[in-house]
Amino acid sequence: MAKYKHKTLAFFIPHRGCPHQCSFCDQTSISGITHAPVPQEVAAACKEMLLRYGGTLENAEVAFFGGSFTAVEPSYRQALLESVQPYLGKGKFSGIRISTRPDAIDSAILTQLQRYHVTAIELGAQSMCDAVLQKNERGHDAQSVRNASSAIRKSGFSLGLQQMVGLYGSTLADEYSTLEQLLACQPDTIRIYPTVILKGTKLAQYYAKGDYLLLPKEKVLEYCADALCRCAEMGVRVIRLGLHDAPSLREKMLDGYYHPAYRELVESRLYLRALERAAKENKISELFVETALGTMSKVLGQHGINRKRLAECGITMKVMETMKVASGEIVVCGKQYPIYGFNHSRDMC
Repeated sequence: MAKYKHKTLAFFIPHRGCPHQCSFCDQTSISGITHAPVPQEVAAACKEMLLRYGGTLENAEVAFFGGSFTAVEPSYRQALLESVQPYLGKGKFSGIRISTRPDAIDSAILTQLQRYHVTAIELGAQSMCDAVLQKNERGHDAQSVRNASSAIRKSGFSLGLQQMVGLYGSTLADEYSTLEQLLACQPDTIRIYPTVILKGTKLAQYYAKGDYLLLPKEKVLEYCADALCRCAEMGVRVIRLGLHDAPSLREKMLDGYYHPAYRELVESRLYLRALERAAKENKISELFVETALGTMSKVLGQHGINRKRLAECGITMKVMETMKVASGEIVVCGKQYPIYGFNHSRDMC
């Protein structure tokens, strides 16, 4: 019988409980959800999913995303948590995952979350540069992220952190610094969201006036590739890279670092780095590449961009998928090249 690993039943609570209107934020557009769930809806959805997948779920979670869960009205928060309780345990959901603000965590909140079997807490850190946080009206500083992360870990929760890349006032140096500071908080997971400018936000106003200049998209892509490598090196799972595709997001998007499969673009860049390294180390202009099943599109790149980039350097490429190669690596001339092994290595030409 097939197992559905890490399946998440997610509920979005747009804006509710959030004490600030950050420069970039429009949770309704990002999630496509305009209605905050009521406890009865949550219970019904949990029951339906268990009936559909009963006995086949493994490490499935109920998640409350999109707002600041620990900042919503206490009665509403408690009601949502209580609605999930009958559906937790052996053969059911393994726990509850929530997202919230770093400055909405304290000992009383953590005790309540423990009591209701919350297992993972994600913090919207966004940046660890205080000047960037202030310019984007986050309402907290980097130390709040450190303090909340420490308290969450000490209380036995899985810690997740979220970074937004390319915010108003941020530089690439700030992004690399933010990543290192987030990793120093010892998270179990990270989500990386390259910034998207949405109509009706303050960021859109800054953009329209010319006050907000986007970082070069190619450099942001390279940064995200480096971030995947660094997180892999530190044993931290990147569980999301790029915003989830939604019609409301496309409708309200003005500009930014968006693609419906942004992670695949980034992973394709990692394959390009590995291909370039293989060609350089083996001193060959004709690459015969063995890759894992289902990964040829990433090796070739969207619209064949990797093949084109190699051709610019005088390198041709043939690719074969094979069961003999593990996911996350290529084999050239009998040598293994892990795609997560090369930071800042695009110096072929």
